[in-house]
Amino acid sequence: MVEHTVKAFDADIGQLRGMISQMGGLAEDAIGLAMQALARPDPELAARVRADDKAIDAIEAEVERLAVRIIALRAPMAVDLREVVAALKIAAVVERIGDYAKNIAKRVPMIASTNEGGDHRIEPISLLPSMARMASDMVRRALDAFAARDAEAAIRVVESDAALDDFYDSIFRTLVTYMVENPRTISQVAHLLFVAKNLERIGDHATNVAEMVYFAATGTQMADRDRGGANFEDKR
Repeated sequence: MVEHTVKAFDADIGQLRGMISQMGGLAEDAIGLAMQALARPDPELAARVRADDKAIDAIEAEVERLAVRIIALRAPMAVDLREVVAALKIAAVVERIGDYAKNIAKRVPMIASTNEGGDHRIEPISLLPSMARMASDMVRRALDAFAARDAEAAIRVVESDAALDDFYDSIFRTLVTYMVENPRTISQVAHLLFVAKNLERIGDHATNVAEMVYFAATGTQMADRDRGGANFEDKR
């Protein structure tokens, strides 16, 4: 009976990890597609990103139901309980990352409508895909650390957030300078500043996931990190 219970618990944990991984893959895809839609710009692709976000929401609901069932039926303790609780919290964070990708996609039609003639293309927009790749890579590595219960990998994710913050600061200054020198692009630049801030927040959420992974693996809290970055906040 004990062996059966252990196998059943392991199967449940494996299913949790699988759903978290699936959510992460969808969130990474959403970030990449949102940035493709922005670069073209392609409102139809942006609409697809917004529609696909429902799949991430649905998996989060499944994770919540499974986690509650595991706690109620398996009564996990110590590291096992920490992993289940971490999965529950991580699912919520990944869902939020998907929302940020959706928010970026929402800006695409607005940017396209302000540049219908095609003669006000903003040169600094070429910097944003690199920032997006950095943020998406942080998400992937944080979720890989969760799957492997790798506390050291989680630390490396948190450490890499400083580079993303520096990149954001650089893009922020570049965009503001460009806006001042090219007043006709003010509306477009405002949208791109919003996009950059959302990418910076994705990095912050990846570090939050990494901190949860560290706690689940070690039972101790990771030391606080310095939260730098510019003071431009998105208003929603």
